[in-house]
Amino acid sequence: MKTVVVTDTTAYIPAELREQYNIQYIPLSVIFGNEAYKEELEIQASDFYEMVKREDKLPTTTQPATGEFVELYEKLGQEYDAVISIHLSSGISGTFQGAVTAGNMAEGVKVYPFDTEISCMIQGFYAVEAAKLAQEGAGPEQIMERLEDLKTTTKAYFMVDDLSHLQRGGRLSGAQALIGSLLQVKPLLHFVDKVIVPFEKIRTRKKAMKRITELLGEDAKKGEPMQAVIIHANREEEAKEWLKELESLYPNVEFMISYFGPVIGTHLGEGAMGLGWMKK
Repeated sequence: MKTVVVTDTTAYIPAELREQYNIQYIPLSVIFGNEAYKEELEIQASDFYEMVKREDKLPTTTQPATGEFVELYEKLGQEYDAVISIHLSSGISGTFQGAVTAGNMAEGVKVYPFDTEISCMIQGFYAVEAAKLAQEGAGPEQIMERLEDLKTTTKAYFMVDDLSHLQRGGRLSGAQALIGSLLQVKPLLHFVDKVIVPFEKIRTRKKAMKRITELLGEDAKKGEPMQAVIIHANREEEAKEWLKELESLYPNVEFMISYFGPVIGTHLGEGAMGLGWMKK
């Protein structure tokens, strides 16, 4: 059974990896005023953060239309028997549900939607793993089983500079945002049951990053091969410095740097920093 992998643009997978593993993208969009921009296609992360500084109002975000999904699936169905469609957490976006709906509507191809229950390049790890298996000839059921296994080893923690973005976007409760801003807390956040919730309250950015480093260490000390990604919102130099530190501490972990692109950056704001990992 010939299988192809689709993911949405919030995976922020480097172009060379997408090409190498034939991973297909469906874009989410950010909306400034009356103008919508498809991320990774019509707006890049660097442009996005500059635009946010110039605009008075924060942008909003929107998921792909069901019709876009159906069109993509049926086009892929001309060459493939099955589509593994891998998406950001259904707790923060309707994109996964859109894939489910479109998968039932698409003709000539079997669609297997997968909810990563997370986002960004951690989501990308799932897509790359699925695409590798597809290239090796694995069937869709086997690939889906592998993705479920990976969930048991996946963790990610992140912090934001300004909780108001999450609050206004409805991704964190108002009370939590108010408490955080009053105390100048840099809360560590993570996904639980598909939604973003506080993990620990930490006073400074430096201490928050140190705590995330320790959390990785708790899993890395087992010595098993792991892959991890540093994710930043327009803080590349800081990410590079953190990478050096992490690589010296955990030689059994393969690290890369990625970013919070326009859609996720809308909800986290500039300055956000995260780290995610899973077993290889």
